[in-house]
Amino acid sequence: MAKYIGLMSGTSMDGVDAVLCEISPSTCTTLAAHTVEYPQELLLALNALCSEGLDELNTLAIADRLVAETFAQAVLGLLNKTNLSANDITAIGSHGQTVRHQPEGKVISAHFSTEALRGFTCQIGDPNTIAALTNIDVIADFRRKDIALGGQGAPLVPAYHNAIFSHDTKYRALVNIGGIANVSLLPPKYSSEPVRGFDTGPGNTLMDRWISLHLNHNFDKDGQWAASGNVSTALLDTLLSDSYFTLPAPKSTGREYFNIDWLSNSLGNFFESAPSHSLPGVGGNMQPVDVQATLLAFTVKTIVNDIKAHLPEQNGANEQSEVIICGGGAFNNALMSMLKQQLAPFQVSDSFFLSIHPQHVEGAAFAWLAHAYLHNIPGNVPEVTGASRSAVLGALFKK
Repeated sequence: MAKYIGLMSGTSMDGVDAVLCEISPSTCTTLAAHTVEYPQELLLALNALCSEGLDELNTLAIADRLVAETFAQAVLGLLNKTNLSANDITAIGSHGQTVRHQPEGKVISAHFSTEALRGFTCQIGDPNTIAALTNIDVIADFRRKDIALGGQGAPLVPAYHNAIFSHDTKYRALVNIGGIANVSLLPPKYSSEPVRGFDTGPGNTLMDRWISLHLNHNFDKDGQWAASGNVSTALLDTLLSDSYFTLPAPKSTGREYFNIDWLSNSLGNFFESAPSHSLPGVGGNMQPVDVQATLLAFTVKTIVNDIKAHLPEQNGANEQSEVIICGGGAFNNALMSMLKQQLAPFQVSDSFFLSIHPQHVEGAAFAWLAHAYLHNIPGNVPEVTGASRSAVLGALFKK
């Protein structure tokens, strides 16, 4: 079996994961992984690039190279950890770092009319630089072919999930909870039903930003801060009223939409209609910890609503459908506990159940997409992304 390395850094930007996989036509086995954090200067620049600002083009071009260098560092660290050489690796599948995702082109431009606007997605991390620094062929630019075919360019993991994790008889939902959460809805392996999937909404991004603002922590470890607060059902209803949650699939989103500005606007609208709930200093009794608790409940509720709407509770008389959680959210104990409670009677577990670390699933997906490119296997699912047809995704950058 051939060895591939998948490279992934998600919307949370909490580290670049390099995942070593051994892949055959029907299996994808994760062998090892290595994570490298972005240097602080680069991380600040990447966060700035996620919204409009000054000096964007120069910042983007420099960050493109620096992200690639960080990705290459992750690959070289993984090779050193596993005592492998570049010659042992068939190819690298690199997702890159998403800094903008606007598949419907809903942006404001000083240079283009509304009629001229086009959907786009932007992942940086120059694959030429990765290939040069690692001496390994790189397959990258996976999303733009799907965009060109009229799709959302996301999520792309359902094809991998279906190829590797579909069950012979059971329905499964694989939920990745990173900065943004997405779900893959997998019918039984030999069913004629299509695979479905979409972004459910915010995963960790709002909780991470809120705790950073108030406690200067990068994330809420184990969900402890959220668990110590009280959920405001009124605020939760305000957050859930956003039009994204009633949009039909295919749909995708990102930090360009669900960010601190979105949260500030939502809080402002809520406080105007319910001033007795205002935060301290505004005249009421809601504490910042209560907002964190509500944000956790918000992430859970959006995931639960979509799973219950699309996944059958039972396949037969004795089999419940399975919900499997991956991504950083799998380590948030408060979030997992609430998911299990609200998703009963579904069988809920993390991806260790499938013999893969929750943080390595998306990296493995892009290793598999590199394999799919080299073997002429479509990497998108039109029912998921809305593309006009299935297609082989990516482009090859020789070492």
